[in-house]
Amino acid sequence: MTALLEVRHATRRFAGLVAVSDVSFTLAPGEILGLIGPNGAGKTTLISLISGTLPPSEGEVLFQGESINRLPAFRRARLGIGRTFQIMRPFPGLSVLDNVAVGALFGRGGGQAQLARAREQARACLEFVGLGKFIDQRADELGGPGRKRLELAKALAMQPKVLLCDEVMAGLNHVEIDEVIDVIRKVRDQGISVLVIEHVIKAIKSLSDRLLVLHHGEKIADGTPDEVLANPTVVQAYLGKKRT
Repeated sequence: MTALLEVRHATRRFAGLVAVSDVSFTLAPGEILGLIGPNGAGKTTLISLISGTLPPSEGEVLFQGESINRLPAFRRARLGIGRTFQIMRPFPGLSVLDNVAVGALFGRGGGQAQLARAREQARACLEFVGLGKFIDQRADELGGPGRKRLELAKALAMQPKVLLCDEVMAGLNHVEIDEVIDVIRKVRDQGISVLVIEHVIKAIKSLSDRLLVLHHGEKIADGTPDEVLANPTVVQAYLGKKRT
């Protein structure tokens, strides 16, 4: 199957620090790819290289077979690459509905949508993620779990073809994690490919079709969840010796 997203030999240096080193992988249409690894492994940096918020020092990102290295983040978003952020910062003073409407206005479609139509699309996304009853509340008044869902809704309102999720389950309890997993599966069922960073191994194993593992910025494994989680290198670097 032709890759929707392809990363070739991506490298990112910050002065003397190599945060991502020669990482290559593909994401197929309709696939959920889990991205795991220890803190500081380079996972968020890799997502930033894909979304365009950071340029690569070396390597190339291709979307639908075309290089997007020269495109800024907003152009990539309009092509169909959406992302959530690990540090949640809703637009202060705006309602939950209008926070999501911003994504609808400036996502895929080139920012040509009218505000009324954007709000209609935002309302549908909020219902989808379970925030429908909070549409009139100020977004900065939401608690942690609500802000996680808001991040998902903002990204979905951009009508992505690829959704990059950066720890959307962090800090949630087991019930909330199961609810977010259900939402992400429904996202995939709509034909959207998903790359998701997560540290909860049980959750990421049940959710993902494939796992990619980073350690010190390098790819150390790529395969099915069962293959990767049984890999001795992954166990030693990330899961701990008790798993051996």
